[in-house]
Amino acid sequence: MNVGRHEFPSRQTQVDGPYTVYYIVCNTWLGAVAALSVSPEIVENLRIELRSGCLAIATLAQLRVEHYGYTLRKALADLGLEIEESTLYPLLRRLESQGLLLSQWREENKRKKRFYRLSKEGERVLDDLLDEWDGINRALDRILRRSSAQRVAQR
Repeated sequence: MNVGRHEFPSRQTQVDGPYTVYYIVCNTWLGAVAALSVSPEIVENLRIELRSGCLAIATLAQLRVEHYGYTLRKALADLGLEIEESTLYPLLRRLESQGLLLSQWREENKRKKRFYRLSKEGERVLDDLLDEWDGINRALDRILRRSSAQRVAQR
C-alpha cells in the first residue's frame, strides 16, 4: 500500500486476542502519520500522552504486590513495559499523594528502601480504571474493525 511518500506492505494478517487492537492502532497510526506528513513532535506528544495513562494503570496493577522502586521497574520491564527512573519515581510520589499507594521505609540488606503497595482506595480506583480500559478497548475494537471493513469495501 502506498500512502503519501511511504510504502507500507499490504498484508492480510489474522490477529486475534488482546493484540488485535494494538496491531490495528499501530498500522492505522503509521498510515495516518505518513499520509498527513504530521510532524514527529506531534506524534511524539500523542505517544507520551497514551503511554502516561498506561504507565499509571500498569504501576497500580503491579503494586497489588509490594515492591520497592527497583523491583517494580524490573517487574514492569520483564512484562514488556520499560519505564525510566525519572518517570517512575515522580509517578509513585504522585500516586501516593493521591492516596492510591501506601509506602514504608525499611532496611533490607543494610540499605533503606521505600516499599510501595496499593491502598484500599487504590484498589477501588484500579478496578474502576480497568473497567474503563475494558470499555475503551471494546469500543476501539468495534470502531477499528468497522473502519477496516469500510476500507476493504471501498477497494
